[in-house]
Amino acid sequence: MDVTGVKALLFDLDNTLIDTSRAGAEALQMTSEMLKDLIALDDTVSSICDKFKQKLSQEIFDPSAGRPIHEVRVGHWEESIQEAVGICPIPSLAAQCYDVWRLSRLQALRMSPQICDLLSQLRRRYKLLLLTNGESLTQREKVDVVGCRKFFDAIVIGGDHAEQKPCVSIFTLCFNLLQVEAQDCIMVGDSLDTDIQGGFNAGVRATVWISSAGGSVPDGSVKPDYTISTVLDLPDILDQLKGPKKD
Repeated sequence: MDVTGVKALLFDLDNTLIDTSRAGAEALQMTSEMLKDLIALDDTVSSICDKFKQKLSQEIFDPSAGRPIHEVRVGHWEESIQEAVGICPIPSLAAQCYDVWRLSRLQALRMSPQICDLLSQLRRRYKLLLLTNGESLTQREKVDVVGCRKFFDAIVIGGDHAEQKPCVSIFTLCFNLLQVEAQDCIMVGDSLDTDIQGGFNAGVRATVWISSAGGSVPDGSVKPDYTISTVLDLPDILDQLKGPKKD
């Protein structure tokens, strides 16, 4: 499966190598069960969890503001409880919710044996780099809990740098770390807006979009070179990329 001209593979983490969405859903379920023991109203509990999920999806973390990520996310829970209930019935409830949600999510995160085997095989032939957006502490926790450092020549976390995907600067950093050119690399990820657009911006040899739902590319979005439903299908793409790049 040697690919002439391809020297390095850049992988996203969340929902590419690990199922963060599933882990998040399990964590919300665990938090919901805890809340039901304290607030005996299913509709209220559901509303609190839905509000937190929405706030998390819209989160823009600014480290220069001086608030650590844990404090910010406790704040998400506090606001969600207040919006659903009015007055928080237990002063420490928001912090309890955050602790249950965070620890449950970390416990639910895992890298499948099949993906571990794939990365081990690929690393015999290519340089591998993990490139993940997100707040530094949060992403390091994920990397550590799934034990994936051993599979990569380098790990780059967007929160450690001035710019994240899809900015060219963070891709240039990755190329320099691996001592390769952009055209030597393939970018693999689940986000059209960050992974695929970033790879396109940086001029990589090819972009591979992980679309677990098998969805089509929305109008106006960047078009990936290849689309697969799981990263386990990547070897088929590499077989197609044998030989020099065609103009």
